[in-house]
Parts: sequence; C-alpha cells; structure tokens
Amino acid sequence: MTTPSQTVGPFFGFALPYKGGWELVPEGHPGAVTITGRVLDGAGEPVPDALLELWTGEPGGFGPRGSGSAGSGGGAFRGDGSGRDGSGGGAFGGGGFGRCATEPDGSYRFRAAPPARPYLPLLVFARGLLKPVRTRVYLADVPDPLLGSLEPDRRATLLARADGKDAYRFDVRLQGERETVFLDF
Repeated sequence: MTTPSQTVGPFFGFALPYKGGWELVPEGHPGAVTITGRVLDGAGEPVPDALLELWTGEPGGFGPRGSGSAGSGGGAFRGDGSGRDGSGGGAFGGGGFGRCATEPDGSYRFRAAPPARPYLPLLVFARGLLKPVRTRVYLADVPDPLLGSLEPDRRATLLARADGKDAYRFDVRLQGERETVFLDF
C-alpha cells in the first residue's frame, strides 16, 4: 500500500534550516555570486515560511550531476546537522548545497561559487505543496535546450536579473501571473 502525499510545512523554521546555510562559499570566494529574491504566492503576496535549496553541482559538492535533477549522484553528506557535504573545504564543504528559509517578507539569499553550467538548480518547499517544486536560476540568457523550448514570457521566469557586481535577483512565483517555470524529473 502506498502512503499518499501530504501537504508540506509549515515546519521549516525550526526543523530544517541551519546556521549559515545560505553561504555555499565564504565571503571573498573568487567569482562568488549572490542570489537574492522573494518567494510569492498566486496573489503576489510573500510566502514567509518557505524553504529553498540551491544545488551547484560543483566538483566535490553534494548535488546534481549530469541529469540536472536534485539529489542525483555525488558527495557524501556529513550528517552532523550542518547540512554540509563531507568533501572538505572547511565549514563551507564543497560548495555544492545550501539551504535558506524565507524571511517574513518572503525574501531569501544565497552566496555560491560561479556555476559550472549556465544555471543553478533550485528546490522550493512551501505550505500547500504536496512535493517540492524544482526550477532553474539562469544567470545569463544563453543558448540552452530548456530556454530555447520556451515562449519568451515563460523563458523570462527562469532568468535572474543582474543586481550589481556578481549579484542577481530571482523571484519565485508559485502560481498566477508570471508563474515561475517548474520542472518535472
């Protein structure tokens, strides 16, 4: 007998975030990028209790490799409560995985190494969702099979906007007008 899915959350504030989870690499890391944004519901209101996971898939990191799906392959999770992988690199692990809870205004941020591919995989957990949703954060509008398959208005939902030197803004809209493109794997 299969157990049915249950709605996710809102339990993220005390169960899953860890101190410094938004910092995949330390401040001053060469080429590091900062991604900020907000998670918004269908009415454009902030989602104050969402949880986001960013996966870089960098060598030695804990994240997607090859297929683009979160959690496929790679890395040994330390299991020490830090959320870091066991690949070395001090407190910042291999730089492959970060987790961040949203603030009351729906905002979040990550600091990561420059991605090896044109995008960063992002998972969003939020109340009302039966399962996390997956999307991609593209730092540039480059030739890519996924981007090339989308109409311009849908394509725009995957493109982060430059917001200063090595900084990008990427808002996640869970539904409604300008809903972010979510992926099935």
